[in-house]
Amino acid sequence: MKITQLETLCLSRPHERERQWITARYRTVKADCAIVVIHTDEGLTGVAEASAYGHPLIIREWVNWLQPLLIGCTPEQAIARLHPNGRNRSFDCAVAGIDGALWDLRGKSSNQRTGQLMHPLGQIATKVRLYASSGCRYDWRHQPSQLIDEALAYLAQGFTAYKFRIGTEWTWDGVTLNRFLGLVHELVQAVNGRMELMLDGNCRLTEDQAFAIALELDKLGFAWFEEPIARDNITGYARIAAAVQMPITGGEGFTTAEQFRPYLELKAYDIVQPDVGLCSLSEGLRIAKLADHYGVSVCPHNWHNGLMTMANAHFVAALPHPKVLELCMIQGPLQWDILTAKPDIHNGWLSLPDHPGLGVEISDHLEDRFPYIEGHYAITVER
Repeated sequence: MKITQLETLCLSRPHERERQWITARYRTVKADCAIVVIHTDEGLTGVAEASAYGHPLIIREWVNWLQPLLIGCTPEQAIARLHPNGRNRSFDCAVAGIDGALWDLRGKSSNQRTGQLMHPLGQIATKVRLYASSGCRYDWRHQPSQLIDEALAYLAQGFTAYKFRIGTEWTWDGVTLNRFLGLVHELVQAVNGRMELMLDGNCRLTEDQAFAIALELDKLGFAWFEEPIARDNITGYARIAAAVQMPITGGEGFTTAEQFRPYLELKAYDIVQPDVGLCSLSEGLRIAKLADHYGVSVCPHNWHNGLMTMANAHFVAALPHPKVLELCMIQGPLQWDILTAKPDIHNGWLSLPDHPGLGVEISDHLEDRFPYIEGHYAITVER
């Protein structure tokens, strides 16, 4: 089987006003998606999603640029020719999309799930536990208790874990550590031990703020504290991680194993969070193997749409000790409408489809249904 053509579908869907969400200083006004499609001389087609953080139109440019390198190759040969470089996010996202589509092709050609091909013995979990990821819609000026309403809604849907963020820009409304931790305590009381809780700092806190929050979250039994401070403050991460039993996590923006090295060596992360829509399935496996050597778990970052969720789900299922997978709860209809069928998600668990490759297919006429909208997916808000 040889590769004959690569194409990239660039898609968007505007968020209705009630679906738009704001966190920090940004209001998200649309959902984006980039899907790489690989055609072969045997009629099989591989598909995968590249992270829209790389900007769909630029991802398409890189896929087109890489195409001559891959035409005429087998999927295995093509995988060997592709590597993220850790310097250009759009390039790395393009590589991740191509790599994922190649793994999808490999699964289809061998009549195996992609996850089985990634596991040394072909033995994988058939379902993956999800955590509901949001906490991006509450506003410190207008009803911050929306955070609690949201968590209880996800609990009612059967989710057993929930991750939230630190809300709108604190300086707008004089938010203090005490006010933030007061809301956290209200959330803990509301869920009453019925779901695990995680906090994502989105690299927005000072080290002193993060240290104080980490100590309190540790007492409250949080599952983890994610990216509390600037990503390049490695020694700060190591200090926070050493001070608490609760895992400190991060690395969602990294695309190569080398970028994780100092964090692993300095014990700055207890859990690493690569995203195969950014780093690729192939690099994700290398990262996971190195993390395991250091006794560090892997819980992938997973945002945007359903095709990327499926690739990350196969990745988790193939890990030696699968834990949880993030599921974006606020992406809107584009998330699953790109697929011909939504996978089975029940009580917070995603069952891998009993089909080869990633187990899903993309819908027809996607570019007609979801034409790409130029511009960034978020706008800056000033108050």
